[in-house]
Amino acid sequence: MTTQYFSDQERGPIPRTSETITPVAWGGIVAAVTSAVQDGSFGEDFPDVCPDGSCVCGTDAQSFSRAMLAEIRGINWPLQTEVSESQGYGYERFPYAPDSLDILDFVQFCHRHVSKAIPGRYHSFHSHHHLSFNRKTGRAEFRDWVNRVFSRNGIAFDLQSDGSIKRLAPPVLAEALHSHVPSTGDTSLDGLIEDARRKFFSPDLTVRKEALEKLWDAWERLKSLRNPSNKKKSVGQLLDAASSESKFRELLENEARSLTEIGNSFMIRHTEVQKVAITTSIHVDYLFHRMFAMIYLLVTGGKQA
Repeated sequence: MTTQYFSDQERGPIPRTSETITPVAWGGIVAAVTSAVQDGSFGEDFPDVCPDGSCVCGTDAQSFSRAMLAEIRGINWPLQTEVSESQGYGYERFPYAPDSLDILDFVQFCHRHVSKAIPGRYHSFHSHHHLSFNRKTGRAEFRDWVNRVFSRNGIAFDLQSDGSIKRLAPPVLAEALHSHVPSTGDTSLDGLIEDARRKFFSPDLTVRKEALEKLWDAWERLKSLRNPSNKKKSVGQLLDAASSESKFRELLENEARSLTEIGNSFMIRHTEVQKVAITTSIHVDYLFHRMFAMIYLLVTGGKQA
């Protein structure tokens, strides 16, 4: 278990809201990977074999880098944490980080191939140990390092135990999204809601915008669920079930009308040139939260699930 830093105990953890992996955070990832290459942690998949036999004694860094470069775009080898730029009077070094999505791909590549290298017999002639490996422990330790870097730098990504990258929702929204949404009895509608939730946690903004599309598709289907032949009447029945208090019922009706208008005005379900594009992740958060809250309320009929 990772020891919590004292500053986190006193001030609380840094909010993990940034979707940009900074040069400082990238440097921490580079340190983890460099250490793993040097201690042989990638040797199970990219073995450096002892000249006197078939025993693995480290990582073949050349094989590791060739495999990585063949799969991951935007990452150079050796790994760079600085770049040189001309300043007129010479060159100056500046901190550098690749594109954040490329970094996340690289982290996944490393997680797939890392193991814990366990030193065995010491081979004095070549001054190295023969190694054995524990994949599960190696991946867990690598995840702990990467996620600690993300956490301490306020980065809204988390490396999962299956090697996937999950984007962390804002705290209030995360609580709602992890709530159980009861089955609507309509398989297609349930599938749209679940697909929207899954896509929302993607680190890729394009996929996250697809989550909005799925959620608004779910909204249109939900509106006709009570009465397929009369959508207006169906919506009224849904709203009636959600609240019997007149003012709140009016509020919900206005919100339902507003959400439908958002779907028609913004580039969510339609792509005509006059539609307003959604370009930032925080706007995706806001719109997703509004729509998800409405769907959740209507699916549960205004009652605690």
